Amino acid sequence: MSAHGDVLPAGPMNGSSAPARGVTVLVVDDYEDNRQMYAELLTYAGFSVVEACNGAEGIVSAQLVLPDLVIMDLSLPVIDGWEATRRLKRDDRTKHIPILALTGHAPEGLAGHSQSVEEAGCDGFLAKPCSPDELLEMVETVLDRGRRNRRDAESASIPLAGTRRASGG
Repeated sequence: MSAHGDVLPAGPMNGSSAPARGVTVLVVDDYEDNRQMYAELLTYAGFSVVEACNGAEGIVSAQLVLPDLVIMDLSLPVIDGWEATRRLKRDDRTKHIPILALTGHAPEGLAGHSQSVEEAGCDGFLAKPCSPDELLEMVETVLDRGRRNRRDAESASIPLAGTRRASGG
């Protein structure tokens, strides 16, 4: 595990020697203890993990690594998680990557932030602290939703065999 954004090898899934899932998760959080805890949990669950400690590093890491999922703290230095999310969703290279927002600043739970989080481009939201089971469940949910959205987008852009696109003119 590296605090410098290095890709880490996936660990055993559920304590077995099962192969890695082949799924990379970028964890963006300014608190090293949080990053370490999330990275260890995700690695143990079979994910490869990349870490970033602020929004600017998170953007660069996402552009370079193209992870399958970004877990984004919303209160970050340099560029906050709200703006980092908006930038990633505007970038053609990263707009398809699902983003799971995490924050400890949800005054009344999800009700106060869920609409704003969605408007910023996040695909899921969890208030900190959350249990390991809650985090892993939400990671799976957001990954599944992201896979479905990508499949739908790809099938919508591929013409059916034997059909032609209309030409303007």
